[in-house]
Amino acid sequence: MPQRVDLTPAAADLLRRLVPVHGPVMFHQSGGCCDGSAPMCYPIGEFRVGARDVHLGDLAVDGIDAVPVWMSGPQFEYWRHTHLTIDVVPGRGSGFSVEAPEGVRFLIRSRLLSDEESAELNG
Repeated sequence: MPQRVDLTPAAADLLRRLVPVHGPVMFHQSGGCCDGSAPMCYPIGEFRVGARDVHLGDLAVDGIDAVPVWMSGPQFEYWRHTHLTIDVVPGRGSGFSVEAPEGVRFLIRSRLLSDEESAELNG
C-alpha cells in the first residue's frame, strides 16, 4: 500500500534528538499563511486535532514511537493527489514547532502521486 507521507533521513535524525527532550511528537500541516504552511511538530497532547483534520499516516522512525502526521481537512482537499516528504533545513521558522530552538525548521517536499498510488489511496 502506498504511503501519503514520509520523511528524510535528516528529519528522522532530528526527531530522534527531539523526542528525548519533548516526549512523543506529532506533525500537523495547517496550510495557513507564512510558516503556517510548514509542518508543525508538537508534543503529543499539546495540539488538539480537529474533527475535520485528516490523518495522513504514521512515520516509522527507528528508536522512537511512530510519529502521527495530520493535515487540516481543507488543506487536504488541495494536497490529496500528492505524496509529502517531511524534510529539515537550516533556518529558524516561526511558530511553536519544537525544532525552532535548534536553528532548523521542518518543511514539506511534494510530488504528485502516480495514477496507481492515487487509485489505491483515494479509492
